[in-house]
Parts: sequence; structure tokens; C-alpha cells
Amino acid sequence: MSDQPFLGFTGSADDVAGSTTPGDPLPTPSEQEALDAYSRAVMEAVRTVGPSVVKIEVMHATPRGDREGHGSGFVFTDDGLILTNSHVVHGATRLLVSLQDGRRLEADLVGDDPDTDLAVVRVSGSDLVAAQFGDSEALRPGQLVIAIGNPLGFQATVTAGVVSALGRTLRSTTGRLMDGIVQTDAALNPGNSGGPLVDSRGFVIGVNTAVILPAQGLCFAIPSNTARWVVSQLIRDGRVRRAYLGVGGQHVRLNRRIIRLHALESESALMVVHVEKESPAANAGLQEGDIVVAFAGQPVANVDDLHRILTDRYIGEQALVVVLRRGERHELTITPSESVPRG
Repeated sequence: MSDQPFLGFTGSADDVAGSTTPGDPLPTPSEQEALDAYSRAVMEAVRTVGPSVVKIEVMHATPRGDREGHGSGFVFTDDGLILTNSHVVHGATRLLVSLQDGRRLEADLVGDDPDTDLAVVRVSGSDLVAAQFGDSEALRPGQLVIAIGNPLGFQATVTAGVVSALGRTLRSTTGRLMDGIVQTDAALNPGNSGGPLVDSRGFVIGVNTAVILPAQGLCFAIPSNTARWVVSQLIRDGRVRRAYLGVGGQHVRLNRRIIRLHALESESALMVVHVEKESPAANAGLQEGDIVVAFAGQPVANVDDLHRILTDRYIGEQALVVVLRRGERHELTITPSESVPRG
């Protein structure tokens, strides 16, 4: 899919200084200086990052014929690597990138990761301007941020706002929980997906990924530090490798007596509701109805905890799983395999 109720933005750098109507008091000199400084910061950030932002046109083959879509992205290496959202390019049969200078280039998919909604594509071209990543760990609520992208087909649109909150969680299209998401009120609309969120110095500190409709001012970006790690995996392997157990589970609350009896760290756990045949879980002896309370020494309170733990570190490596079975504690040894990417 290219852009669903995901992303976008509107506005322009000219809007940030505000406007007045007849009868409004004029800004004082100090207020005007502050507004001018704000405008200069936004315009300088746009001047720095704007040439790196691209429009991505996608073609998908469907039973009813080809379907077109579009999103945003940005060049992050001078040899043509572009970062965007997975939901923009996943499954596309053709990718076409439009640069700020008017060039339109064919693009190839390097790799995508639906679990973090990030993807890397590559174009061949000269004189490409690469954006620079910043440190998303340094972000603070209230900090000025600028979004640049192509909402609803309007290329090179700029909006500004502030960091509303940090450390949000957001569910990806695969069902996995994305952690550490940046919440901002910089206006986004469908078509902004994959565009950069930048700070006042022009460093990319997030990748715009979602809005909550019909709410206003609730927009989200994947932090740049997460994006840098995912990018390195996609360039190396074409995907992000994760460990796989082969279980389906649901969140359950634990009885206080059970918590005290087994000295558990959490008041909830993951109950196994399905075990795939010949999976690592089946081979380890996990059964439906087992309650998983720990994996590799880490407490498991729900399925998201297990997803966070199952990185490529455990692929092919034995790990200890602690389960409660009919109220009794059991320790099982499991060897996760590599997760197979979804088509």
C-alpha cells in the first residue's frame, strides 16, 4: 500500500510568522524579533534539507489492474540511497522518484521492514544532496520541528510545530508495537509518509509515518536513531532479521497468590493460545494454555514484551523460557529460528 490513513502535511514557511487582521494590536519590537528569528530558523532548515526531499510514485499490480500511489522520502547518502516508509513502497511493482530539481528517476527497492514501517530505495543520479541524521535522543518536548514532504500531491510542502511528546508507542501494519515514537503537532496529511522531520539546525530527527484521523495535531514520526539502525540492517541484509518462536498468545492477568508464590516481576503474562506445528515452540514442548512469564531471563508481561526480546541475537541460540502450567513453574529450553518476512 502507498498511503492509507498514514501521513502528510500542509502549510508553508511563509505561514510561520502569523497574520494580523484589522484591529489586532501590532507586535512589539521584541515580539517581532522573536517571530523573525522563528521564521529564519524554519527557512534555514528548509534550505538545508529541502533539496534532499523527494516524491515517490509507486505502482501496484492488483486483480483490477495497476493502482498508483505516492509518498515522500529523503536522500541520505550522496550515492542515491533514499529513506521512506515501508507502507509507501511495500509490494510495489515500479518506483519513480521525483527530485526537487525536477528530475524523475527510476528506483529500486533495497529493503523494507514493515515492523518499523521503514524502507530504503536506491536511485542512480549525480549531484544528489544528502540529508544528515541528528540525535533523536536529544529531543525535548516543546522543541521546534519542521516537516517536509508531498501531502496530497503538493510537492515540497513545509509545516512547523513542536515536539508534543516522546516515547509514544504505535502499532505497525504487521501488529508489532513500535517504541519510542516522536509525537508532534507539525501538520501531516496522506502523502507525507516517509518525509523527514527535522530540527531547527536542519538535522533529520524523525521519519514521518502516521496521523490519527480525524484528530488534529496528533502526528507521529519514527525517531532517527531507530531509523539509522534499521537502515544499516536493510543495506546489509535487505531486511531486519528477527527471532521466531511459532506461538500465538494473549495478555492475561495473574492471580496475586501465583505472583507471590513464584516471586514474579509482573502482574501479567502471555498465555499461549496457539503453537505452530514443527516450530521452535513445538519442539521445545510449549503447549496451549502455558503462561509465559520470562524469556532469556527477561520478564514477559504481554506479546509486545516478547516481540522486543526476539531480536536476531537469539536466532539459532538456546534460551530459557519460564512458563506456568496448571499453576506450576516449568523451565523449557528453546532455540528460536529466523522469522520469515511477510509478503
